[in-house]
Amino acid sequence: MIFERPHFKEYVMARLVTLSILIFSIFAIFITLVTPEGQDGITPIFLLCFALLIFLFFIYRGAERMEKELATINKYLENIGEIDEVNYKARFFTKEFEALNQNLIVVLKKGKKREDIKQRYTAKLKLKNQQRADMISAISHEFRNPIASIMGYAQTLNDDSNIPKPLQEKFLSKIYNNGNKIESLLARLILWNKFESSEATLHKSDFNMVTLLNEVKVSLDEQYKDRDIIIKGENTLVYADRTLIEVVLKNLIENALKYSKEQVVVQVNKNTVLVSDTGLGISEKDLEKVTKKFYRSGTHNWDNSMGLGLSIVKTILTLHKSKLHIMSELNKGSTFSFSINE
Repeated sequence: MIFERPHFKEYVMARLVTLSILIFSIFAIFITLVTPEGQDGITPIFLLCFALLIFLFFIYRGAERMEKELATINKYLENIGEIDEVNYKARFFTKEFEALNQNLIVVLKKGKKREDIKQRYTAKLKLKNQQRADMISAISHEFRNPIASIMGYAQTLNDDSNIPKPLQEKFLSKIYNNGNKIESLLARLILWNKFESSEATLHKSDFNMVTLLNEVKVSLDEQYKDRDIIIKGENTLVYADRTLIEVVLKNLIENALKYSKEQVVVQVNKNTVLVSDTGLGISEKDLEKVTKKFYRSGTHNWDNSMGLGLSIVKTILTLHKSKLHIMSELNKGSTFSFSINE
């Protein structure tokens, strides 16, 4: 049989009962020896026995209450990994137990707080690791095609020196355009990294939104020569970071060009810019997700630049205390809009 340690009450009562029996036996023998013959010696023995029983009863009640208090305190320790809130209420028999209880509550609350911090840190670390893995995957995916194109055209030019001049110029143009695409991807990655490390700051100035749109149109016309970008609206002065707003406009217009075959219309209404297309559109379930970092729809790559384009747009607008609004319908088109407050 395995030896089991006794409970507090059992331990105390066992010791006191043993001690009481010993005292009673000694006292009974003493009374018997010193009581003269013919005198009553039973009454004092009985009174002693009664007094010892009352003493043991009160000790038993006290031990029982202390055992309950110890059990209450032990509850904290048993449930530390399960309880969400420490809210045990108990009145304690002794000041020492009350102080012990209060100190345990403090310790447990601190332990719970540390556990919550640890869980949040672990979740944050997992998210960062997942984002890092997504970023590596996205970089690999996005860089593969332009690099393969550059190598393919360069290899063709290197292997065949008799390629006609017009075809050579076409191949060199393809190499140049793919090189620009890689440069654009790297710039976007660097910008995203600045936002992530909170290094990006605003350098605001007054500029004409329509003038900036025309500059963006010229740069995109070279890449999308067979597409039309229509800019509507009157000259509008805004106060913002011109470089970052240019990134916003270029991302939104290029997004519209990629996922539509018709013309893209950019409307300027006072301090509001709307970029509209009649392309594929975005499903309702994807609308809330397209501005998330590294997000890629299972049907379309709404952001074809490592899943960072619309996320960067959202971050830049947030820095300007603005917000990106998206209205879209599948197979009918989308409108992306934002406002720059004066």
